[in-house]
Amino acid sequence: MSVITIFSGAFCEEETVVKKVLTFTGFKLITDVDVVNKASRLSGIATIKLMRAFLAKESVFNNFTHEKELSNAWLKLAVAQSISEDKLLFSGFAGQLIPKNISHVMKVCIIADMKFRVSNAIMEQKISEKEAVKLIHKQEEDRIAWIKTHFKKNDPWDSSLYDLVIPMGKMMLEKAVSLIVENAGKEVVKQTELSRKSVEDFLLASQAEVKLAMGGHNVEVIAKDGAVTILINKHVFLQSKLEDELKEIVAKVKGVKSVETKFGEGYYQTDIYRKYDFKMPSKVLLVDDEREFVQTLSERLIMRDMGSAVAYDGESALTMVSEDEPDVMILDLKMPGINGIEVLERVKKENPDIEVIILTGHGTESDREKCMKLGAFAYLQKPVDIEVLSDTLKKANDKIRIKKAAE
Repeated sequence: MSVITIFSGAFCEEETVVKKVLTFTGFKLITDVDVVNKASRLSGIATIKLMRAFLAKESVFNNFTHEKELSNAWLKLAVAQSISEDKLLFSGFAGQLIPKNISHVMKVCIIADMKFRVSNAIMEQKISEKEAVKLIHKQEEDRIAWIKTHFKKNDPWDSSLYDLVIPMGKMMLEKAVSLIVENAGKEVVKQTELSRKSVEDFLLASQAEVKLAMGGHNVEVIAKDGAVTILINKHVFLQSKLEDELKEIVAKVKGVKSVETKFGEGYYQTDIYRKYDFKMPSKVLLVDDEREFVQTLSERLIMRDMGSAVAYDGESALTMVSEDEPDVMILDLKMPGINGIEVLERVKKENPDIEVIILTGHGTESDREKCMKLGAFAYLQKPVDIEVLSDTLKKANDKIRIKKAAE
């Protein structure tokens, strides 16, 4: 039997189509939530963090942490393990992770014109036309980003990505369902020995990709009959050293018979390959209203391979804490609006695992005592030696790593 994947535009009646196809085929439904839950069990990563991989918005720290890429690797492994079964229907984003060379997988796209979708959104959400258009465009951003990430295409509805494109609104619901069911039963999309072998190759490639991602590497992996090819898509200075490291990691994956490295199109562009160093602080939020000072500080930390982002006031800092979850904050005390002490108090109350380093030029001994009592990791005075600050950051990061390892 075959496997069906359905990827749909927002408000294109995907849920109704899926339910009817399941009724006619008896296939097992696998949603994005199912894939995320499986990936979470495999990786130990919280489901809420894995779900962010489907969103267009990236964390401001992602260039340093590669969290999104790591999540994608685990999601891909979860999908690869799942398709060892047959008679499956993947509904949502995750089905797009299945490579096209697995011939018993039939990829379906459900799309409709804006008028049809707006009408559905108004009816389902009880909102105005203007709100409906805004909501659809917002959801479309996630779909566009997902396709661009995995296929380097800007159009999520590009027909070359699918075996079947269903134009809802121009086709009756019953006809759409019938078309999917009929094509899923054709001989051309039934499992063969070759397609089952392609599933095994996909699983091996996914296992290797996870190992590499866990080692801080973001590369593409292809496998065939135990031979693994690693594609490096960014320029690298110490080429042979990187190749040796990648090969050493992948060679330890069970089932790998040989490993080679190749350079993709991106290798010849200006981007520089950057391995994620887990020992260095990579999610540091700098909070200070002195813009020139904090921007310079951020640049100096980045030069030391520490990932940093900047907020210029307490309110912005609290928003970034909730959205991007920094590991460490470097926090000034005297700021307009919400001051540093209040930010510290709220952060330690709501996100106690975040380590906060106070860096101020105006604090008193009373302020120092209060900050330490509220849970600050350290209290430093401006001007600060960059080496002292770097060492303090590393110590805060070590504390976080030890705690996570214990958990």
